[in-house]
Amino acid sequence: MRRTALLAAAAALAVTGVVAPATDAAAKPPPGSESAVRSLADDPAQRAAAAADQAVASGLDDLRVSPGETYRRTAVTPAAGMYYVTYERAYKGLPIVGGDAVVVTDAGGRVRDTEAASGALPLGVPTQPAVTAEAATSTATTVLSRVDDSAAPRLVVLTWGGAPRLAWEAVVSGIADGRPSIQHVFVDATTGEIADSYDQVKAGTGNGYYYGTVTINTSGSGTSYSMTDSTRSGVRCGGQNGSAYTGSDDSWGTGGGTSLETACVDALYSVQREWDMLHDWLGRNGINGSGGGFPARVGLNDVNAYWNGSYTNFGHSQDNARQATPIDVVAHEFGHAVFQTTPGGAGSGNENGGLNEATGDIFGSLTEAYANNPNDPPDYQVGEEVNLVGDGPIRYMYNPSLAGDPNCYSSSIPSTEVHSAAGPLNHWFYLLAEGSSPGGGKPNSPICSGGPSSVTGVGIQKAGKIYLGALQRKTSTWKYVNVRTASLAAAVELYGASSAECAATKAAWNAVGVPAQSGEASCSSSGNDFSLSLSPTASTVTPGQSATATVATSTTSGSAQTVSLSASGLPSGATASFSPSSVSSGGSSTLTVSTSASTPSGTYTVTVTGSGSSGSHTASYTLTVSGTSGGRTFTNGTNYTINDLTTITSPITSTATGTAVSPVQLSITISHTCAGDLRIRLQGPNGTWYTVKSSGGSCGSFGTRTYSVPVTQTAAGTWTLEVRDQYTYDTGYLDSWTITV
Repeated sequence: MRRTALLAAAAALAVTGVVAPATDAAAKPPPGSESAVRSLADDPAQRAAAAADQAVASGLDDLRVSPGETYRRTAVTPAAGMYYVTYERAYKGLPIVGGDAVVVTDAGGRVRDTEAASGALPLGVPTQPAVTAEAATSTATTVLSRVDDSAAPRLVVLTWGGAPRLAWEAVVSGIADGRPSIQHVFVDATTGEIADSYDQVKAGTGNGYYYGTVTINTSGSGTSYSMTDSTRSGVRCGGQNGSAYTGSDDSWGTGGGTSLETACVDALYSVQREWDMLHDWLGRNGINGSGGGFPARVGLNDVNAYWNGSYTNFGHSQDNARQATPIDVVAHEFGHAVFQTTPGGAGSGNENGGLNEATGDIFGSLTEAYANNPNDPPDYQVGEEVNLVGDGPIRYMYNPSLAGDPNCYSSSIPSTEVHSAAGPLNHWFYLLAEGSSPGGGKPNSPICSGGPSSVTGVGIQKAGKIYLGALQRKTSTWKYVNVRTASLAAAVELYGASSAECAATKAAWNAVGVPAQSGEASCSSSGNDFSLSLSPTASTVTPGQSATATVATSTTSGSAQTVSLSASGLPSGATASFSPSSVSSGGSSTLTVSTSASTPSGTYTVTVTGSGSSGSHTASYTLTVSGTSGGRTFTNGTNYTINDLTTITSPITSTATGTAVSPVQLSITISHTCAGDLRIRLQGPNGTWYTVKSSGGSCGSFGTRTYSVPVTQTAAGTWTLEVRDQYTYDTGYLDSWTITV
């Protein structure tokens, strides 16, 4: 079983079997010296590295080492207060593909978790190839329809997908299936057959359009400027030659859909928002985790966009009316860069590729939510605004089946095309972020067979933190079950085993059909928890009407508990009641929202809160008040009702037409149920008040009554109607409108 807090770092330990990066030796003071001990104490990254090296040397958890194997530390990456120390394994000096590992430590140098790729031990694998490097390269090029370039292959031990074998890893680039391709091809060094391969180019499409006048970070001064971000290393945008666009001033683009410079404005705006989101929300330093980013190119002559391992490239819509550079397209492609630069890099196979594609969608949705641009509101859809091929969205994270992709994990995922294989992970992320019945205008999300009755979301920022924590545990052999265990470990690390966040992470995985794994976090230290849902989640009423909804509760862990119900966010004049007002989790209650005749029209988000011994959970209910009713009510000792007249937008009539002249006769029609003790006045456009009714006799019930008053001024303009109690002057009704006579 995986451990969460196991070792403390020792100062300047010589760790057997672990080789630190070559650059470390020159930077560090001599081992054991006073400066070395002081440096280790002052630098949490060094403490993390020392503790992780010790864990690797001891063979902790799955960090096993067979004869002839060594580990080499490759990076120490901080994120959200934790340190992720990555290693690659070698066998008799040859890199092991599928032998990578991650050790998670805190800033104090305590080991919190370990992850190791699941490749088999390479015992007995030969180290001398029977196939030459040239022959392996020739074989590797057969995966391309056009070969543009190739690099000298390297000899590795491949442990992906079966028994370990000696292989040549050749990198060839060109065209495959009509698309740009950079293939990593593994050729068996004994038989000469292709053992495995993966494409470094990750293609994707997205949504959005343009963002109008925005501020972007560029560089230059005087009369020489460049679309190179001077504050974010590596980020720039230009055409297909790779050079950033330049200009004589710092004003870029025309706003037109075919302008490539405008496309770069959108691309820079988007990647800069993604960079900021990674920093502000997730605690990651740049796109690559160590303060760096990558360039963007526009003008790709293709209905597509892609990441090729070094830069992003963006094409255009099928009708060639706009470039594919809105926020979530750009953030999706740079999301592939995040996937590649987290531990384990980009693995092989459709299931791993599906996780990579979903990662792009997840970072697209996170960036879209962070930017919250009114031109492209957050929506968890992929491709609906750019409308790449004229069919609207190409993916729906809240319900992948709407685009023909699987909502649920199954044994067919490993053979599913990568964009479709992204479906269950996209679905899981939406459920974790928003829940199955989020309300607030967000769509409901289905739950797969065998899942919980409902899932309560934790919010997109927390969901993003949990997913990045999982990515920091990624290995090259990652599959859906590995994401489940890694995200649960991240939820425990961030929020605790007894937290609602941990429970929601597990519930969301159950809801998309990814099975529980041996040794995963239990999320049950506190014993009890519950969830809350509403049905329906929205209603429309006219003033004075009521709406009802069923509040369902469910025990998600431990024993049932008493849940007290309350509501907030009600509009003026509306009330909410629950019958019963508290339930035992697993039971239900009826919510009744009652509006009054004076409740103003509009759409309101009512928050229903369930409070129990384990904490509180909420669900949202959308109430729309529209149209007219029997009246607007005010109370000041006596109940006066002034009907919400259908003529309220123009209740004044005049004997004059055309240009207003003085005097004119104005009248107002008020239908009410009590005429006693009212004072009714009209205020003209010049601020003068005209008394329509100064006092009233007995309070009798009647219908429509017309009050008239001569007005000795021009009547055109904004008029105000005031109705007060004659004695207390409590304002019961005040409205205004504009008339032209």
